[in-house]
Amino acid sequence: MSIIEVSQLQKRYGEKVAVSDVSFEVAEGEIFGILGPNGAGKTTTVECIAGLRERDDGRISVLGLDPGRDQGELREVLGMQLQESAMPDKLRVREALELYASFYRDPADWRELVSTLGLESTLEQRYAKLSGGQKQRLSIALALIGGPRVAVLDELTTGLDPGARRDTWALIERVRDSGVTVLLVTHFMEEAERLCDRIALIDAGRTVAVDTPAGLSTRADSRQELRFRPSAPIAHELLLALPEVESVHAHGDQLTVTGGGELPSAVIATLARAGVVAEGLRIQQSSLEDAFVALTDHAGSSERLAPTGR
Repeated sequence: MSIIEVSQLQKRYGEKVAVSDVSFEVAEGEIFGILGPNGAGKTTTVECIAGLRERDDGRISVLGLDPGRDQGELREVLGMQLQESAMPDKLRVREALELYASFYRDPADWRELVSTLGLESTLEQRYAKLSGGQKQRLSIALALIGGPRVAVLDELTTGLDPGARRDTWALIERVRDSGVTVLLVTHFMEEAERLCDRIALIDAGRTVAVDTPAGLSTRADSRQELRFRPSAPIAHELLLALPEVESVHAHGDQLTVTGGGELPSAVIATLARAGVVAEGLRIQQSSLEDAFVALTDHAGSSERLAPTGR
């Protein structure tokens, strides 16, 4: 069941075209990623979905609601954490939670959210005193306090250290496991691969592709590369006879085998029959970043994306 439908979305700011043709559908229960470089139109897209910006053209449906027409009803079923969200410095965590809960007819128990998100020790702290990770946890709590069926999380882990980022990933997975559909905006490759069931690649305001992370990676290049040290000499011809193998090269005591299909299992099985073990085996294949560069055909795309969230 599609819980969000976006078709041929367009949005302009004066002469600037922020979104020219974005289309995708999100199934209930997914973590659906919107991935692309800075300035691709990701935030504008989700702000239109949340009813925070009026679209110029195209169609959007969230649980059958039109964000432009049904804003009141949409607020009851959709929670959002904005990329630039912030609280007044002197506002205490407890006050923020109570304030946001008052916005909804039937809010979630914010005390349960505090316990789930590990915010118990921060309740009396002022916003300015929170760490980056604590602020992000509070952002998630505020996005969920209305008991939404859909949560939109925009660049949630930007600026976090690696430990806080991974903790936040675990929280997002727990949000999805609680029954909330998550629309996650990111430009971090590792984040998208770790969390997302499917991804819409967006560049220059257009949808480039929609697929699983693995599906997108294979679109870039289906070739794989195995590097290992054979425990005993092995004839290259034995490996080259496999239909999955394209080439075999020796580098000192290591072999590099390239090919496609079920290359790893085919090579390992052949080695085993010959009584050879592939020591220090490493498998390299196309990544999500490779897919983005290949699908957008932008020479500078890899520089504008963040493979590891640095």
